[in-house]
Amino acid sequence: MKWNLRMVAAQRDVWKASELQKMLADAGLVISAGKMSHLWSGRPLTVRLDDLDVICAVLQCTPADLLVPEPIDNRQLDGVEEQAERKVVGGSPVVLRRRPGRSGPPL
Repeated sequence: MKWNLRMVAAQRDVWKASELQKMLADAGLVISAGKMSHLWSGRPLTVRLDDLDVICAVLQCTPADLLVPEPIDNRQLDGVEEQAERKVVGGSPVVLRRRPGRSGPPL
């Protein structure tokens, strides 16, 4: 996912993070300078749904405007699948393998 806040804000003539921060505060969402920096400059680790609602209301946009899907290459997908299949059993991590040709639960 690509976080597209700066582009959406620019399309609405909002050019500075501090300007958006003030607009959000006026709408009841007080954001710290550190969190605003993450929201403005790149990929925030988390965005609360309530905060997303306020951001969308202030910028008159939808979540789809702010969150743009990006294609995933096969190397990234392989890593995600492997991580999803790791389980902890008896205090030790174990990789559970799927049956060949099946998409069901791991063995």
